Amino acid sequence: MHIEPGLVDSSKIVLSYATATLALGYGLQQAVLAARRQGALGVALRSALATVMVFVFFEVLWHHPVGVSEVHLILGTTLMLFLGVGPAAVGLAGGLLIQSLFFAPADLPQYGMNVTTLLVPLFATAALARRVVPAHTAYVDIRYAQALKLSLAYQGGIVLWVAFWALYGGGLGADNLAEVGRFGVAYLGVVLLEPLVDLALLALAKGLHRLRGSVCIEPRLYQAAG
Repeated sequence: MHIEPGLVDSSKIVLSYATATLALGYGLQQAVLAARRQGALGVALRSALATVMVFVFFEVLWHHPVGVSEVHLILGTTLMLFLGVGPAAVGLAGGLLIQSLFFAPADLPQYGMNVTTLLVPLFATAALARRVVPAHTAYVDIRYAQALKLSLAYQGGIVLWVAFWALYGGGLGADNLAEVGRFGVAYLGVVLLEPLVDLALLALAKGLHRLRGSVCIEPRLYQAAG
């Protein structure tokens, strides 16, 4: 996820520092709470794994600039379902930071906007999951309709945040609105594709019983909520 450099100028970009600080703080809080419930080692391992995966998603998987940002297959819901919301948040922030520091230094000024855009929809998706996935249902047993709702929440949240930053920085001019529209339309494919990826990976996990109980996996993946 890369908001285009210069989209928000230095006089306005301070807002992104505030939103990123809040988002990072909440994400770390979720990781700490998970560590208390599930053990610090497992959460640390899942956070490290999520960081590596996010870096690979951003650098290796297909991505293409469209309008005011880039279209990525971020797999945020996959990270949340397999690793938990806390480790997923740490991974999204960490993987993005590594990429920005070593491969895309021009994106560093936009880090606050980018991390806000990735994390806030993740937290909203986690809240939605508690409503659309019954407590007696393990994540490996969710259906396409449920996965689609989670994908819509995450990817839709990303589109809304990108649109916010674009309008906040560039105003309501016709050209800027057109670029925002191009980005939103391009993301429709991701919204439809990600649930299929999630279900394929969940089906694979369902057959890999050896993963049950592993500290590297979110416990809810295989068991109902306690």
